[in-house]
Amino acid sequence: MTSHTGRLYVLACGLATFFLVWALVAAHPWGTARADARVAALSTREARLRHEAVIVRQLVAQRWKTYRVQLRLRRSQIAAARSLSASSAAAAVRVVNLPPLTITRTS
Repeated sequence: MTSHTGRLYVLACGLATFFLVWALVAAHPWGTARADARVAALSTREARLRHEAVIVRQLVAQRWKTYRVQLRLRRSQIAAARSLSASSAAAAVRVVNLPPLTITRTS
């Protein structure tokens, strides 16, 4: 081939073909996707954490329920003590008058 233009076309097509084949080989379209061990470990950890979160939510709900019951009982005890002390406080008050305080100096 003595044509200078023909040689340039052949070279351009050869380079284009080379880079196209290189891109296809680098992409591995025929290879099977292997599961990454890190992704599997991450999904296992996520499942375990979700399970633990459910258990923690149940535990917190149970503790709040117990707290509310105890709080209701304590408030009723406080109300009963206030009503009892209000009625007995009027009868139990005693006023004491002391003699005037005398101050003596020793110097």
